[in-house]
Amino acid sequence: MNPPGDQLPALIARYKDDPESVYNTWFVGSEARMKAFRSIRRGVKDTVAAIAEGSFGNDFKGSALEVVLTAITEQKQVFEGAAHPFYWKPKLRIPDIYESEPNKKAFGLCLNACLGATKDEQVLSEMSRLAAASIKGLGPAVASIIYFLHPTFVPPFNTAIVNGFNALFGARLKLGSWESYFTMRETMLRVNEEHRGLLSKDLGALAGLLFEIGSNRIVLAGNADSVLKDVQEKAGKAASKRHEQAVQDEREASEHTQAQHVLIRVGRELGYDVFVARNDRHRTCHGDSFELLTLPKLPPLNLPVDVRSTVELIDVLWFTKGEARLMCAFEVEQSTSIYSGILRMKDLAMSIPDQQAHFYLVAPEAREREVVAQMLRPALQSERDAFRLGYLPSGELMEQCEALCRYGADRSVLLKLARAHFA
Repeated sequence: MNPPGDQLPALIARYKDDPESVYNTWFVGSEARMKAFRSIRRGVKDTVAAIAEGSFGNDFKGSALEVVLTAITEQKQVFEGAAHPFYWKPKLRIPDIYESEPNKKAFGLCLNACLGATKDEQVLSEMSRLAAASIKGLGPAVASIIYFLHPTFVPPFNTAIVNGFNALFGARLKLGSWESYFTMRETMLRVNEEHRGLLSKDLGALAGLLFEIGSNRIVLAGNADSVLKDVQEKAGKAASKRHEQAVQDEREASEHTQAQHVLIRVGRELGYDVFVARNDRHRTCHGDSFELLTLPKLPPLNLPVDVRSTVELIDVLWFTKGEARLMCAFEVEQSTSIYSGILRMKDLAMSIPDQQAHFYLVAPEAREREVVAQMLRPALQSERDAFRLGYLPSGELMEQCEALCRYGADRSVLLKLARAHFA
């Protein structure tokens, strides 16, 4: 399959040049995207363990799988609606992975094998095996999970991506068909290899282009005039919606940066060394450079390599002056996944259990109920002593910055501000 007149190089250029395309707002411009990979992998491991232990349950709600899909759907745009195929629909008895033990086991075995796979043929073999099981209601939407385990082997699969593929290649692939998915994947791998210099080894870049076409944000050449007008109207609406989302994302990013700035200022005033997430060191706020106010690298905590790479993405860390002793860790969650932030800090807490650090989620007051609900998860309550987790409302934190700097003596000053904490 080839796009008419081989439009791809020009389409890719348009896609990458548009500051509001998913290429720029999600694929290369989203910090949440990179942070999500480890959280989703951890959630998939928990799902596999729950199935193996018999504690997975008979509904999507409250399951470990819900955590995985929540982290995926919070990637916005491309993965909006990714959880829908996994909702339990009692009247239809689908997807049949909640009441059928053999189907549940097959689903768990596939996820577990993909977790340990190192080659694309291994992943493809497991997906083919799952497809052959013909589990009612469980189609290739599973690929959106496996993409986050193997982004160079497996492209995601949803309505807009399929529509974009069909429009670009003149195909007639079906959304719920495994055969259609495997056909799409093979074509995408070949096209991605041919245009690697313009795209990425990560198939998310090409999937994003198909998503833009399927969402009518990119209009293909060669449409008949009668069709073109309708397509352009839809494209205009899609562009307007995307612009509104881009403006909101920019506002949330600004609020996130301001909250980090306050935590950096307060930490320094309390006499701590401060480390900011490595991908945020280039930021500035109110004329202050994060790079000049924070440690150049993470202190030697003797962490496993994979844990260290995750810890380096935690928003703000406070250390005892001149020492590698962690005092506080903060994840600022203006709109992104609260549970994935918790998992990053929990990884750190479990790796340095002797340091008795305090861990905080910083989020808007409007998310307080959501934050507290996540903090009350049984898995966190059972490890309460080792993982001392609290909640700081970001609005109050910014309002009280000067007072915290002036009257605070040490990290205990935060307990006066925290609405839910470990005390």
